[in-house]
Amino acid sequence: MKQLLVISGKGGTGKTSITAALAALAGDKILVDLDVDAPDMHLILSPSPRRREPFVSGAVAEVRPEDCTACGLCADLCAYEAISLDDAGIARVDGDCEGCKLCVAMCPVQAIDFPARECGQWYISDTRLGTMVHALLHPGQENSGRLVSLLREQARELAEHQGINLVLADGTPGIGCPVISSLTGVDLALIVTEPTPSGLHDLERVVGLGEHFKVSMSVLINKADLNGVMAGRIEDFCASKGIPCLGRLDFDPAFVEAMIQGKSIVEFAPQSPTAEKIRGIWQNLSAELM
Repeated sequence: MKQLLVISGKGGTGKTSITAALAALAGDKILVDLDVDAPDMHLILSPSPRRREPFVSGAVAEVRPEDCTACGLCADLCAYEAISLDDAGIARVDGDCEGCKLCVAMCPVQAIDFPARECGQWYISDTRLGTMVHALLHPGQENSGRLVSLLREQARELAEHQGINLVLADGTPGIGCPVISSLTGVDLALIVTEPTPSGLHDLERVVGLGEHFKVSMSVLINKADLNGVMAGRIEDFCASKGIPCLGRLDFDPAFVEAMIQGKSIVEFAPQSPTAEKIRGIWQNLSAELM
């Protein structure tokens, strides 16, 4: 089984649209959307969930008011000011509990429980392009790196069970914890960038992360015609690092039109120059994965 991850140093580079186009060209594969904080692959693929599971991570304090003696110790000790007292002095958790568990340990009558917290949901869904594993964190929740690891594990298990040799993942932008969870152990990372100074800077950071984890990388420059000079600088950087630059994609409004129609660009405009270039990029990626 091979794992291909599409990532970028920042949002808005066209990473998801390109991932969807590659998914339309690939044969049997398991798709996985690892951008759990702000997923958007579903906008193109319209998944139909066949399995839905809660994502539970961490715990929060919860006061049993009938057992609280109104001593106020928990409110005094809470460094995060997550506990307040009502008019009768009964404690309640009404702030952002960080799950440190100090109040649970120090309550003299053990009136505070510490239940697990549901942070979001994850899904296994059917799409027209194959099975997709995806998730969505509740607003403001953390532990997205752990959820990314869970999704990758589920995708690998599905691929093994179905005898599928490719997991194609749409990664999280940036270089934070979710990206590290996405990147480690993959066979190839396709980094999508754009020809701007910030695009080059973000590319350098992602490449540094990939080098640290010894991941094979390739680069694709999207919207390259917006700044040919910067596109050349990006190609020079790739050459200096020995990283294949698979080509340039020009700015194409058909990407947006395709997304509005809920399609990838190779489905929406299969004869377009952009679709032809993406076919060539997929052939290069397939050769690298062999």
